Amino acid sequence: MREALGGQLGRRGFNRRLFAGGAAVAAGLTSMSGALPGSASQAAERATGTKQAVAKGETRHIKLYVENLADGQMGYGLEKGKASIPGPLLEMVEGDTLHIEVENLTDVDVSLHPHGVDYEIGSDGTRHNNSHVEPGKSRTYTWRTHAPGRRKDGTWRAGSAGYWHYHDHVVGTDHGTGGLRKGLYGGLIVRREGDVLPDKTYTIVFNDMTINNLPKGPDLKATMGDRVEILMITHGEYYHTWHMHGHRWADNRTGILTGPDDPSQVIDNKITGPADSFGYQVVAGEGVGAGAWMYHCHVQSHSDMGMAGMFLVAKPDGTVPGHGGGHGGH
Repeated sequence: MREALGGQLGRRGFNRRLFAGGAAVAAGLTSMSGALPGSASQAAERATGTKQAVAKGETRHIKLYVENLADGQMGYGLEKGKASIPGPLLEMVEGDTLHIEVENLTDVDVSLHPHGVDYEIGSDGTRHNNSHVEPGKSRTYTWRTHAPGRRKDGTWRAGSAGYWHYHDHVVGTDHGTGGLRKGLYGGLIVRREGDVLPDKTYTIVFNDMTINNLPKGPDLKATMGDRVEILMITHGEYYHTWHMHGHRWADNRTGILTGPDDPSQVIDNKITGPADSFGYQVVAGEGVGAGAWMYHCHVQSHSDMGMAGMFLVAKPDGTVPGHGGGHGGH
């Protein structure tokens, strides 16, 4: 079951879903991380009850459409007429390759530029190497990922796993300033074999003085005990801080402590600047209960101007204490 709302991705049936963000699953694609029979991840799932990412080294093909939206904005979508801000959340597991055909349905040049993955110069998504997409045309970009390992010279090469993002790089200027302002951005998560999978993922983008190009932040909805993942991205001209009331996470790659000796600092506030991205998982209401928990930029003038929203954690009956509308209210 997938729940799509402003960059949210549900995972209670993770082996049946691929991408989210307000768009349909690309037809004919298989799961990105269904368990393999007899795999170590499957054994861990049986032992712990948590779903985990499985590396299969798969190659996939999807199509993204770039469209004009209301109020002069623009978006990426997996189907015509369903572009969204942020664009669809794309996920990979280390070892995967993703071919993305981008069709430009606008009247200006557009592109697709990723952070965190491997790609050749023809998939850079910039004008100076002619890897953009002209109006009415299509272009295929190829992203690859790799697991960590030792190089021939003995040094260690980091893997691709992380909380990343993608965006336009040509609208307005050769740096894509106009595209970013108009909403041409989205989330990208690369998982490592064995990473714990959440029930839901929300993509939140601080873009200048907006959240997801909205004047105030969208509601993030969960039920007590849900494992909720936040992918936090920043664009624009300003530095911000991300703060979530009542919930904390480890300041490391996954946001989850690996054990009692993990030295990662546990935090509830993190500074973030243009093109930064990070992510983490929390268990909704753990130790604090259900409620309307605020999230916001902790630069006071920024939150006063609307850079805030609610993490609505409901009881099993769907009610949110202190929030009369429950999950349907705000």
